[in-house]
Amino acid sequence: MQEHRKNEESARAIVAAMAALGMVAGFALGILLAIPFAELHLKSYLGHVDVQERAAAKEARDVLNGLNQSTSAACSETELAALRALVFRSGYVKDAGRMRGGKIICSATAGRPAHAPALDESGVMQADGTVGYANLLPVPAAGLQRGGLQRGNAYVVLGPEQPVVEGRLPIHLAVSREEGVRLKSDAGSPGDRLTRDGDTLVARHCSAVVPTCVTATVSVNEARQGEIVEEACAAGLGCVAGALAGMLLCAFRRHRLSMEQQLRKAIATDKLQVVYQPIVNLVDGKIIGAEALARWKDRDGKAVSPDLFIKVAEQHGFVGSLTSLVFRRALKEFREVLTKIPDFKLDINVTAADLADPAFLPMLEGAVKENKVAPGSVVIEVTESSTANQEVAMESLRLLRRMGHSIYIDDFGTGYSSLSYLLYLSIDRIKIDKAFTRAIGTGAPTQAILPQIMAMARSLNLGVVVEGVETEQQSLYFTVNDQTIHGQGYLFGEPMTAEAFLELMAPKLARAANETEQERTREAVVAASLA
Repeated sequence: MQEHRKNEESARAIVAAMAALGMVAGFALGILLAIPFAELHLKSYLGHVDVQERAAAKEARDVLNGLNQSTSAACSETELAALRALVFRSGYVKDAGRMRGGKIICSATAGRPAHAPALDESGVMQADGTVGYANLLPVPAAGLQRGGLQRGNAYVVLGPEQPVVEGRLPIHLAVSREEGVRLKSDAGSPGDRLTRDGDTLVARHCSAVVPTCVTATVSVNEARQGEIVEEACAAGLGCVAGALAGMLLCAFRRHRLSMEQQLRKAIATDKLQVVYQPIVNLVDGKIIGAEALARWKDRDGKAVSPDLFIKVAEQHGFVGSLTSLVFRRALKEFREVLTKIPDFKLDINVTAADLADPAFLPMLEGAVKENKVAPGSVVIEVTESSTANQEVAMESLRLLRRMGHSIYIDDFGTGYSSLSYLLYLSIDRIKIDKAFTRAIGTGAPTQAILPQIMAMARSLNLGVVVEGVETEQQSLYFTVNDQTIHGQGYLFGEPMTAEAFLELMAPKLARAANETEQERTREAVVAASLA
C-alpha cells in the first residue's frame, strides 16, 4: 500500500512538472497557431456571407416571380401599395418596382419619380434571364450602392447588410464591383479564396447573385493579439500538456478512452441509438407525430444523459456528425410512416452549432431526398438558447422554412424568447417546457405563467406542444379551451425503438395502405371508362 502511495505521489509530481513544461511549450505553439486560427475565422465568416446570400437570392427571386405574374396595372396606386407592403414584410428586399427601357419608372420607396432615372451601369445576364446589378437604386445617391436583380420589367433592390463579425478578431470588410464575375441562376459555392498579401490575410467571396465581391482582411499583428491568440495558446497548451501528462498516466493506470473519444467512435461506427416518443392530439389522444431522441451508452454500458454527451459533442466541434446520424437514421426508419401518412410529423432537434454550420442544410436536404419524404413532414426543433445569436439563426431558419420545414421552439420559457423574438424568427409552434407542466395542480408560481403563454400563442397564431405530460390532470388542463394542443410525455408513451413505434402505428398504416389501394382502383376504373 505504501509503495502504491509513493508511486501515486511520484506520478503527481512528474505530472505537475510536465504540465509546467507544457504551459511554456503551449504558449510558443499557440503563437505559431494564431495565423491558422485567424484563417479559420475568416473562412467561417465567408461561410456566413454565403448563407445570407443564398437566403437573399431565394427571397429576391420569389418576389420577382410574384411581380411578373401580377395582374395589377404596372405602377398603379394599387400596385405601389402592394409593393410597399411587400418590402415591409421582406427581410432582404429593400425596394421593388418596375423598369422600362433601362430606366426605373416606379418603386415602393420613390413612388413614380417625375424624371425616370437611367441606370449608370449595365447588368450581368444570368442563365435564367435574370439580370444582376451591383448598384440598382430608384434615386441615385453619392456614396450609396445597393445590388439588385431584374427580370422582365420587375426589379428588386437588396440590402447592403453583411453578417455580424463575431469574436474580437478585427475583420475589415470591403465590397467592390467586379466586371468579370460570372453569375449563376442561384446562389451556390462561388469559390471563396483565402490568400496572404504581405502581412495581411485576405479572404474573398464573389457573389453568385450580383456582380460584387466581399473582401475580408486581418493583419498578422491583429491575428496575434487578443482572443485569437488566447484560443491558439489554449489549444497549444492542451496539445502539449495533455500529451505529456497522458503518456505518464498511461504508465500508472489502465488506459480508458475519454468520453469524447468514446462518443466519436460510437458515431463513426453507428453505435448510437435513436428512440421515438409519441406526440398526440390532446383532444382525442390520437398520435400525430413523434420526436426523435438520441441515446448512448458508454464503454461500460452505462447510459449517458443526452444533455451531457450533446454538450461534449458541441464543445469538441463534432455535433454536426451526431445531428447527421440522427437525421439519416430517423428518416430511414420512419420513411414508411412519413410517406403513407402525410399528416404525421417527425420532430428532430438541432443545436446552435448546426444552425451556423454551412454543411447542415445540404445534409438535411440530401437525407430528405434520399428517403423520398416530403420536407413538410420533418419538423426542426431548436432550443431558445440555440437562437440567441439572431443573425445566424435567422438565416438558417429562413432557409429551412423555404425548404418546406416547420420550426418549433423547444423548452419554451426557459431561455431567451420574447414576443418580438418569436416574430423575428417566424416560429410555427412552441413546445412548453415540462417544468411548467409539472407545476399544474401544485399552486406553484410557475403555473400562473401558463395562461399568459397560451394567450400569447393564440394571439400570434402559434401551435402549442406540451412536454412532460404524465397525469390525466395535466392533460385535461390544456383541453378546456378551443385551442388545438398537442401533448408529449409518459402518459402517452415513453421513448421507444422504431420497431416498437411502427407496431403502434400498424393499424393506421394498414388503413392508409387500404385507402391508397382503393384510390388506385377508382383511378383504374375511371381510366378504363374513358378508354
